[in-house]
Amino acid sequence: MRDITVLVTASGAPGTAALLRALRTNGERGVRIVGTDMSPQAIGRQFCDRFYVVPPGRDPAFIDAVLDIVRRENIDVVLPQSSFDLLALAEGRERFMATNVLVSPPDAIRTANDKAAAYALLERLGLRAPAWRKVTGGRALAVAAQELGYPERPVCFKPVFSSGSRGFRVLDANVDRARQLLEERPGNLAMRLNDVLGLLPEEGGPDLLVMELATGRERTVDGIARAGQVILGHAKTRESMRAGLAMYFETLNDHWLLEVAQRIVAELGIEYFFNIQLVGDHVIEINPRISTIVYQEDLNLPYLGVKSALGEISHEELAQLGARVRPSRRALRYFDQVEWDESSPADTHEPPRAWTPSSTLE
Repeated sequence: MRDITVLVTASGAPGTAALLRALRTNGERGVRIVGTDMSPQAIGRQFCDRFYVVPPGRDPAFIDAVLDIVRRENIDVVLPQSSFDLLALAEGRERFMATNVLVSPPDAIRTANDKAAAYALLERLGLRAPAWRKVTGGRALAVAAQELGYPERPVCFKPVFSSGSRGFRVLDANVDRARQLLEERPGNLAMRLNDVLGLLPEEGGPDLLVMELATGRERTVDGIARAGQVILGHAKTRESMRAGLAMYFETLNDHWLLEVAQRIVAELGIEYFFNIQLVGDHVIEINPRISTIVYQEDLNLPYLGVKSALGEISHEELAQLGARVRPSRRALRYFDQVEWDESSPADTHEPPRAWTPSSTLE
């Protein structure tokens, strides 16, 4: 089995170290990894075989930068980690020729990334989503919050286009601001409506999604889909939040969650990796990309997705591996660090290479 080269975008993402380790320790072949990120301080610089700085995913220059790297490095597979990279890669997929780009169709990505469109889709499917209003400006935000029960009960909001917990805030009239100030770390998510209104223009600004605050256990479904079918998937809890990221996970045996995922995947036509998040019975996020994985020594989800893209494993063979999911599996994330001397000859990782138009292949 020949060695391959995989390009991993957003290689400064929190799950990068575990993802790269899984790709390398696949037990079948050598995997050379090329990382990209818009920051030269991304951890991918230290962990990848080659590393390039590229423009943000929404920058028109992003796709040309990635194409340049694909040609330079003879990339076999492009594996995006960031929601912000997906649409450009999907829209430019045909330009990659024989290189496999692990993305869903553009329409699926647009709907999933637009939280209002995603919630409307869930309602059409008869799946539970938080009650919501799409608004612009502080005045409309206040009206929507009151319609959803504020100040008697907390509500929440976030930008319509966002990723992870960026821009997510809880509106709670009973929040203890003195306790936040003196006892909690910066970045607490709960605020009072008046505090938010002092930061937003009355009219205009970005589109916001104001939502019922869903409560209950947080769970997700991760998996691989092909042609709108969940081929391999498993459910897990999502716990111990720090800085908007879950730090502890427990694998679950939950057929209902997989059925929910199948309905969403089929409606959107999702391809390759997906992650669907629920709070209680409410679906709150649809991510058509790889997310945090609970790894097993005999079930390497990222590598299996790569093999599927390369046509090295059939859908039937992939589906049979679902029996290996162990509900006893646990994952705990933690902080680690690396050190290096920028000018040291022992530093085997080359300095970040910033993309410029002049670096494009002739």
